[in-house]
Amino acid sequence: MPKLDYSVVDVFTTEPLAGNPLAVVMNTCGLKTARMQAIAREFNFSETTFVERRAEAIERAEGVRVRIFTPREELSFAGHPTLGTAAVLKADAPETVRDSTVTLAENVGAVPVRFDASAQGSPGVFGEMTQRDPEFGAELDGAEVARLAGLKADDLDSGLPPQVVSTGEAFAIVVLEAFSALERLKVNQEEAAAWLAGRGARWFYFLAPAHDRDREKIKYRARMQFNGGEDPATGSAAGCAIAYLVARGAARPGVRVHVRQGVEIGRPSDLFLSAQRESARVSDVRVAGSTVLVAKGQLFLP
Repeated sequence: MPKLDYSVVDVFTTEPLAGNPLAVVMNTCGLKTARMQAIAREFNFSETTFVERRAEAIERAEGVRVRIFTPREELSFAGHPTLGTAAVLKADAPETVRDSTVTLAENVGAVPVRFDASAQGSPGVFGEMTQRDPEFGAELDGAEVARLAGLKADDLDSGLPPQVVSTGEAFAIVVLEAFSALERLKVNQEEAAAWLAGRGARWFYFLAPAHDRDREKIKYRARMQFNGGEDPATGSAAGCAIAYLVARGAARPGVRVHVRQGVEIGRPSDLFLSAQRESARVSDVRVAGSTVLVAKGQLFLP
């Protein structure tokens, strides 16, 4: 019976059983897409990744091939699966690390993850991915966004209109006026999905100023409700969010912004974001955080 090694890690946290869980299945060359999808349903995490090792020369030129699946579908790109998979490769396949960087060849293209040597010895493995340069889509009607989110129009920051942004996956970035509005968030997901699809996005990503007691360390709190649930940490959306904030002058280019997500569902996650801006162009979108190992095992498949 074929055996496939796997690791379970928690991403965007230094503590096990927090952050966003991820299963990383190794050495899956020859595994058919339908089989990968079935395994992702078996784990039933928000995402599972499959590592397909290739010849050294190909990996050096293009990166380590990685495919990302939710229990429902394959994704072109996702944030916490990228960071978590790179951390597993750093630990279990150190030959994939070059100049402190593991490059993943995902459906969206090559995504580098650089590891901070100065953070070694601290809990977890701290890495920073560089996402694709952002594409800015439609601005959205704030009153309609508020209605779909169970909020009032004046809960939204009037100086920062909601907008669709993509660094590989498209999200509608919505900045709220106050932390209290984030607490009341309740997205009508079925109606919102159809409404967003017509505007080039799939999900909302909400940001609000952190609670007063947290302001010294944390700039924003975030939530992302989807598919009948809520995501503990959304690295792809966070990249879109920092691109938006830098483009709008709400965050300084090149300065890390600390965002906390997942508190409401008991999976606190810490994401560290930055982007550069030159004239009107935003680039060098970076999303960083720690990954901790939770479990290792084998899949036994007929």
